[in-house]
Amino acid sequence: MNKLIECVPNFSEGNDLNVIKQVTDEIEKVDGVKLLNVDPGKATNRTVVTLVGAPDACVEACFQAIKKAGELIDMSKHKGEHPRMGATDVCPFIPISGISMAETAEYAKKLAERVGKELKLPVYLYEHAQKNPARKNLSIIREGEYEGFFKKIKLAEWKPDFGPVEYDAKRGATVIGARDFLIAYNVNLNTTSTRRANAVAFDVREAGRKVKNEKGVEITQPGTCKSVKGIGWFIQEYGIAQVSMNLTNINITPLHIAFEECVKSATNRGMRVTGSELVGLIPLQSMLDAAKYFLKKQQRSIGISEKELIKIAVKSLGLDDLAPFKPEERIIEYLLNTDSSAKLVKMNLIDFAEETASESPAPGGGSISAYVGTLGISLGTMVANLSSHKKGWDARWEEFSEWAEKGQKIKNELLKLVDEDTNAFNKIMTAFGLPKSTADEKKERDKAIQSATKYATEIPFKVMQLSFESMEIIKAMVEKGNPNSVTDAGVGALCARSAVLGAGMNVKVNAKGLTDKKIARSIVQKAKNIEEKAKKMETNILAIVRRKI
Repeated sequence: MNKLIECVPNFSEGNDLNVIKQVTDEIEKVDGVKLLNVDPGKATNRTVVTLVGAPDACVEACFQAIKKAGELIDMSKHKGEHPRMGATDVCPFIPISGISMAETAEYAKKLAERVGKELKLPVYLYEHAQKNPARKNLSIIREGEYEGFFKKIKLAEWKPDFGPVEYDAKRGATVIGARDFLIAYNVNLNTTSTRRANAVAFDVREAGRKVKNEKGVEITQPGTCKSVKGIGWFIQEYGIAQVSMNLTNINITPLHIAFEECVKSATNRGMRVTGSELVGLIPLQSMLDAAKYFLKKQQRSIGISEKELIKIAVKSLGLDDLAPFKPEERIIEYLLNTDSSAKLVKMNLIDFAEETASESPAPGGGSISAYVGTLGISLGTMVANLSSHKKGWDARWEEFSEWAEKGQKIKNELLKLVDEDTNAFNKIMTAFGLPKSTADEKKERDKAIQSATKYATEIPFKVMQLSFESMEIIKAMVEKGNPNSVTDAGVGALCARSAVLGAGMNVKVNAKGLTDKKIARSIVQKAKNIEEKAKKMETNILAIVRRKI
């Protein structure tokens, strides 16, 4: 697996788009990184930039961006609502895939050392890159902000980890480190009062607030959400106050819970939450979890499409309150998805039919079997969703929601196999096209052909397994689902059985090309067993349908 990290440098400029563009241009010049998001804020006078790439490439891109920001941004003239201490205020590294937190921290240190040495800029390490517990927390490092750091930097305990022990009046200082994925998130209030927004922030954030007990001793009263940092501020640009939060561990306090706690606190204090604002990017799972949370509160089925779940999350959290929320630009998985192999499932029905009817041998029966199976389970899932909110069946919504969620999972897996079957065929064609002039070339070619043939046998076998698995859901809907939709489920059974038999033919024909006859016989026998079970299941399902109609 390739090593991949995310970097989220924050630059102290949110108004001059020309300056921001010059900084991000430096990032885009570096091979091996992808600029995912640029999120400027006028009132905060701060831009959050998100990039992803190979570790060394990210180090280079961030270095060049920090260098350019230092040239263009004058901190002596900077004003903004967000705490800050430098032109590049903070630059965290986050492990994404194929790399540990410890390794990520080493790359952060590599960048910090280079910035301190080559740019002569004071640099502080934080979170996982910092060994000193007293200096791990960003907010503690940043206390005093730009204005207070001319004196703070001279204190022995605040000597920079790298760079000069002199505060740079123009560039300030920067903080570089490694941390877990963090969501920067603001909740909108129907007030202009920073004090009241702070009251909500103190109710919610883990650090809570200082209060005096019955003996007059000052103690800490913790907030309701662990792993949440927060403050209140007024945003001139929007004319409202917000609760500004950092969710530092979304497994402990997910987005929707932080939102709900703000709603409770605001309501108790006579205010109303009008929506919320995401700063930067968010993982797909956070959006899906939020949607399912709100659907369950309504006692509605959560077994709906990913697109619909995203729409529910956006509306429930009010993420489009201040500006349009575009999932394709804000959800990290969507931005990282560069897969060009999913060609067929992105076609409309006419184009898909035309492509199938063309003289090209692919897509062929395997892809069509996978798609027929997709249609079968889609019908079963539809019946589950219709049943979950049938009048008079309110007490059964959760039962049908579970069936629908299972159906959505199978549907999504079968959809992937529509293209994968064609990709498998293309692998075989590529292998047959390899050179075979020498003995070594012939050996490599034969090996590639066998590998591709095995894969082309396994893909339709997966289609068989999933399509047969879908028949359990379809049968349940015929037996227990909305009686008005029993024929829909019946058609789903016909599709599922056709998918099993169609994919079975592909398994058998591709298995003939395997030189390992033991493996070939084994998979063919398993395919025959699934075929027989699917036929029996179809007979049982259709018998029930006929009785009910």
